Amino acid sequence: MKEINIRDIKESAVKMISDDWALLSAGNENSFNTMTVSWGGIGELWGKDVAFVFVRPQRYTKEFIDREGMMTLSFFGGEYKKEMGFCGKNSGRDFDKCKETGLTPEFSDGTVYIKEAKHVLILKTLAVTEMTPDSFLDKEIEPSCYPNKDYHIVYIAEIVKTLEK
Repeated sequence: MKEINIRDIKESAVKMISDDWALLSAGNENSFNTMTVSWGGIGELWGKDVAFVFVRPQRYTKEFIDREGMMTLSFFGGEYKKEMGFCGKNSGRDFDKCKETGLTPEFSDGTVYIKEAKHVLILKTLAVTEMTPDSFLDKEIEPSCYPNKDYHIVYIAEIVKTLEK
């Protein structure tokens, strides 16, 4: 992997996140977890390049993000959908996701990313906020996306490094 400027990624951020999905990972060499995400974004906020991701409160990866303050987004360009499906449907509390999928953890800058990725964003948490029922102006969102009332936690993170294969 080589370091590049986030502005040099040619792919659409919407496609990379929504269509191709990504793995959100956090932790260190002693313990870490990864989960699939298909909601989020990349942009500018507070004079910094940022990514924002949505994590449900029961997700195991949330514990690592909160503990470490660092996380990564690993993008695969549409490859590894089967592996990412496994990481999205199964908890790291019950499975070693890397062992089960054959994906390889790599460690850099005090956090973990997935070696097979085409692009990696190394992120430092800047702000955290919780979605609440009164957050929704469009009243159709809550019943369709939150039938279990497990509202997402929104993490806004500075992109401290961008890697490309």
